[in-house]
Amino acid sequence: MSTYFSGLLLGFSLILAIGAQNAFVLKQGLLRQHVFWVCLICAVSDALLISLGVFGFASLLSQQTWLIQAMKWFGAIFLFAYGLRSFYSAYTAKDGLHAAGQKVNSLAQTLILCLSFSWLNPHVYLDTVVLLGSISSQYANKAAFAAGAVTASFVFFFSLGFGARLLEPVFENPKAWKVLDIIIGVVMWLIAWSLLDS
Repeated sequence: MSTYFSGLLLGFSLILAIGAQNAFVLKQGLLRQHVFWVCLICAVSDALLISLGVFGFASLLSQQTWLIQAMKWFGAIFLFAYGLRSFYSAYTAKDGLHAAGQKVNSLAQTLILCLSFSWLNPHVYLDTVVLLGSISSQYANKAAFAAGAVTASFVFFFSLGFGARLLEPVFENPKAWKVLDIIIGVVMWLIAWSLLDS
């Protein structure tokens, strides 16, 4: 049981940092757009990556330097474009949370964006596959460690997505929404820059 809790605590510690994926989940939660599916895609993606890392993919990935480089460029371009979109949204939005200024994406568009945040960001691979995979080698019961880390992902994403609505009164104010869009844009661009600078 202690191995499970080790995986759970490490999983939470890695996922709590504000990143591109978390910012996207928060925004979808505030908009109440396809929240369940966004949370599910993020959590299942994490679960797959954690399992790959814990059960041996980490060493294989570390040998494929070309794949890491390709992922860095794709991830940086995607994050830069999404950041630009957030800045544009902040510039054009004139009303609060449920105003016409907030674009409603179809389920397919939302899922494509969600999968992009989950699979095109090399930081996700470093955290879930490489770091968790390496640390799991210290434990005899790798399945329990992986289960703990996977639980952390499910609890975090569903709490963030559905808990975001508690902030709705704040985001009825158009200024608060503009600030969030600007913060999201800055986070996306900083992560994109860090990918290309590493």
